[in-house]
Amino acid sequence: MHYEIKEGHVRTETHNGVTTIEFFHPQSNSMPGALLEALTHEIHSAGNDQHTKVIVIRSASEKAFCAGAFFDELLAIESVEQGIQFFSGFAHLINAMRKCPKFIIVRVQGKCVGGGVGIVAAADYAIAVSGADVKLSELAIGIGPFVVGPAVERKIGVAAFSSLAIDATMWRDAEWARRRNLYCELHSGVAEMDESIRRLSENLAHSNPEAMALLKQSLWKGTEHWDHLLLEKAAISGRLILSPFSRNAIQKFKKK
Repeated sequence: MHYEIKEGHVRTETHNGVTTIEFFHPQSNSMPGALLEALTHEIHSAGNDQHTKVIVIRSASEKAFCAGAFFDELLAIESVEQGIQFFSGFAHLINAMRKCPKFIIVRVQGKCVGGGVGIVAAADYAIAVSGADVKLSELAIGIGPFVVGPAVERKIGVAAFSSLAIDATMWRDAEWARRRNLYCELHSGVAEMDESIRRLSENLAHSNPEAMALLKQSLWKGTEHWDHLLLEKAAISGRLILSPFSRNAIQKFKKK
């Protein structure tokens, strides 16, 4: 299935039980609402597809994995309702990854910002390359990492999440992310990373689907309330994004 979105796409292919979902946006793989919706839809579809045994999420290009929310769309928000709708897109995406009965591997070929860190944290297994540095920049634009926060905190712990959330302008390198379990593996080059992803996905494609589904359910135990929690967090961000502080901060970021 291919979704051609304005200035971007979501494309899905399945081979030998491995479904690869690729997203792309020309502005550093940032996430407009339509792309979030398409990616969420494809995860739901793959999760329900009997031919899919394991899912690999990747972004196109050799540069950033994901720059988070699309700034042009943030600036176009004119009401709390529109703000909630936009940030709910990230909530729905994380919940789709969480509830998907198939294991999700995320391929991280470059830097991750904001919502991109949330996608990595919501993965069941993230494999990255050196240079895939991370940053939660939300506080710097007047909001905060509220929607992605539960996923990031679950994966790396309160202390590491706090340092990312509070020092919102500082990059943490990929080794920092690996030591705190955001990345399960870190490789020196793209070829090595892709070989590891191939090996793991092929092994999982030949594993017992019922056992994997039950194991994933067990690993995510205690997050059943996230359907409501993440939407509550989206409402916080949806309100804060309308503040004059956020407007000015985003304009400054866009000029850089």
